[in-house]
Amino acid sequence: MEARVRWNGKMGFVGISGTNHTVVMDTRPEIGGDGAAPSPMEMVLMGLAGCSGIDVVSILQKKRVKLHSLEIALDAERAEEHPRVFTRINVRFSAAGEGLTEKHLTDAVRLSMEKYCSVAGMLSKTAEINWMVEVL
Repeated sequence: MEARVRWNGKMGFVGISGTNHTVVMDTRPEIGGDGAAPSPMEMVLMGLAGCSGIDVVSILQKKRVKLHSLEIALDAERAEEHPRVFTRINVRFSAAGEGLTEKHLTDAVRLSMEKYCSVAGMLSKTAEINWMVEVL
């Protein structure tokens, strides 16, 4: 896996993945950024949601659940001292689908967060990750 990042001359960066996709990162104006894009740490949170979301959708499809919607909301706390790693992450999975039960969703999320999601595996080394499910 490869990636590269190019500086924009201020406090922003454009990341280019090995598959040639781009993402923009920035930071808050009070520390020199334009606030025009997610910060790198926000990208990490979104990476956790995306990684787990892929797992959950795949697991539910294998269970023949016809998923209509899935939203993953996260909030996190960071250490006061540098490096300001995440220390606690709360994740809420809200989903709707034909035949979807709370047990289906819980089982899929548990498998993702405890076994399959690489991002959760890395973040769990420094952060307590709590999750909940909601069937809509």
